[in-house]
Amino acid sequence: MLHTREYGSWPSPIDAELAAAHDGQPEYVGFVGAEAWWTEPRPTEAGRRALVRRLADGTERSVLPAPWNVRSRVIEYGGRPWAGAERPEGPLVVFVNFADQRLYAYEPDAPGAEPRPLTPVSDVGGGLRWVDPQLHIERGEVWCALEEFTGEGPGDLRRLVVAVPLDGSAAEDRAAVRELSDDAHRFVTTARLSPDGRRAAWIAWDHPRMPWDGTELLLAEVTDDGAFGPAQPVAGGVEESVCQVEWAPDGGLLFSSDRSGWWNLYRLDVHGGWEVPAGGARPSRGADVRGAAALSVPTTPQGALARPTLAAARPLCARDEEFGGPMWKLGLSWFKPLEAGLIAVVHGVGATALGILDPETGEVVDTAGPWTAWSATLAVHGSRVVGVAASPRTAPEVVELDTGTGHTRVIGAAHDDPVDPAYYPEPQIRTFDGPDGRDIHAHIYPPHSPTHVATDGELPPYVVWAHGGPTSHAPLVLDLEIAYFTSRGIGVAEVNYGGSTGYGREYRNRLREQWGVVDVEDCAAVALALAEEGTADGERLAIRGGSAGGWTCAASLTSTDVYACGTIIYPILDLTGWAEGETHDFESRYLESLVGPLAEVPARYAERSPAEHADRLSVPFLLLQGLDDVICPPVQCERFLERVESEGRRVPHAYIAFEGEGHGFRRADTMIRALEAELSLYAQTFGLQPSGVPTLELTK
Repeated sequence: MLHTREYGSWPSPIDAELAAAHDGQPEYVGFVGAEAWWTEPRPTEAGRRALVRRLADGTERSVLPAPWNVRSRVIEYGGRPWAGAERPEGPLVVFVNFADQRLYAYEPDAPGAEPRPLTPVSDVGGGLRWVDPQLHIERGEVWCALEEFTGEGPGDLRRLVVAVPLDGSAAEDRAAVRELSDDAHRFVTTARLSPDGRRAAWIAWDHPRMPWDGTELLLAEVTDDGAFGPAQPVAGGVEESVCQVEWAPDGGLLFSSDRSGWWNLYRLDVHGGWEVPAGGARPSRGADVRGAAALSVPTTPQGALARPTLAAARPLCARDEEFGGPMWKLGLSWFKPLEAGLIAVVHGVGATALGILDPETGEVVDTAGPWTAWSATLAVHGSRVVGVAASPRTAPEVVELDTGTGHTRVIGAAHDDPVDPAYYPEPQIRTFDGPDGRDIHAHIYPPHSPTHVATDGELPPYVVWAHGGPTSHAPLVLDLEIAYFTSRGIGVAEVNYGGSTGYGREYRNRLREQWGVVDVEDCAAVALALAEEGTADGERLAIRGGSAGGWTCAASLTSTDVYACGTIIYPILDLTGWAEGETHDFESRYLESLVGPLAEVPARYAERSPAEHADRLSVPFLLLQGLDDVICPPVQCERFLERVESEGRRVPHAYIAFEGEGHGFRRADTMIRALEAELSLYAQTFGLQPSGVPTLELTK
């Protein structure tokens, strides 16, 4: 029997505690022998990441007890924090511990064994940080990307590819860590070793580019003593992003590049050593051998171009689809080569699928199953492929494909409905018309309850969700935070505004020098379209977002009159302050592409910053911030609030700062309080009567 109550006042079994307990997802799958391992969140254990293994009997076991937290801080967003290998004496795992950022080795099946440090501690700045370990048991070492602080400032650091001995000799001695690459590049990934052990390949880039703007694929010979020869760029450039590289079993170099406008897969056949014109020298660091502009080109003393003996890279599946994505973390994988020559791929436009690519024919056969979003993490063992996938009805879970039979099954972090799935939202994939006729992709989640409907003629309130990044994407998956609102009668519109990933480089580039314009316009266009078509109540529209989404939210509240209130979560609010040192190194020059160089367009920075337009703010807002956030630091919020309150205007608002939280809330108690505060803001603004929710005190 359906009951009639006003939108936003429906009772729901999906409370904030339930949503917080199911926040986060498995990541960084891998095989240790025949066992599948991965990391997964523990919101109720101070937000740590646990390393989990699936045993032969199908049970799951945490490898390390609390408080071990398997998570890297390289470029602050981290990346793959572990690697493992099976040995005759049992498995060996190498992992990064979040608290001290040291690399540890652990033999989980050895009686009485404890993790032992492989790397030292540094008191300089942010210390020593490691990511994406690649075990080379036969060499007695693990290769990593190292981030080493050389001073106290966020930019006082160097990054390079290194080899850490497995015998523990570097645990107290930084000099025992072997440097494989130089520090000519600001950013590097961990090198991949060719099957014959003779070559290494990795990705590098420099300020002011972000990795989705332009990177270089570097190739070097590995000498008999394990050192790297001079690095030679073989793909990439200023306007070409290479986001992943792997070696095929036969020695071909596989990489994902967006040179066509979409991240597609390519193969580069490498033959012999370096080819240098007669009388010349071996190549040194240089640029794209295809002649990318603004990069130095390796030459001989006589000025002739030096080239490795390389066949032209050939596309393996030329499609207007993405076979890659933005490298926000190091060690992501959108593809993995299989022993038989086939390649497991995560691909698609917007939504993603897991497929098996035949590199000879270009044919992709997708796996069967309900999943609509596959994460950028894959691992292979024999004919088995493991990844992380989700759908609008299931949260992210670890899924295995047997390529021999085509059969898929969930093997870890299995979705288990915590409530009747009839309370889950039923999303709609929509494309809206934006300014200048541009298309805007969005997921619309109407209010939905199996027990309640609204009164006749009432239109529901809607909240526009602006994702972070901004060079990122809102996937089509079950999110209990969304269900928390929709099951109470509040609609949600997730907008993949211009600049989002998943739709090709042209769509991604819409935000170039247009941040604070295109994202704001696209979100407003979706909100107004929903109101105009009678889906949403135009008087009860809100906007919320975190990080870059928090920026879009604040910019929308200070530059449009579309929304009645907003929730701003760990945001950027003052562009000039952020560009002049208030953030970390990785994104310190991001604004040059999103807004323009500060030295050239300082007025634009002021014009678009919400902190400069506090006088325009006239609607209630909630500001949520982690006090340990070094990406979007609390000073941004504090400066914004000072200006709001100094205007002498009575704008209802609340500021909640959380100790022990950084960029992205991880603790269950934090997420519970944040969700309940957000719902209370909407209730007070829209005149809703949700039950069991503490009232947020608004300063007026």
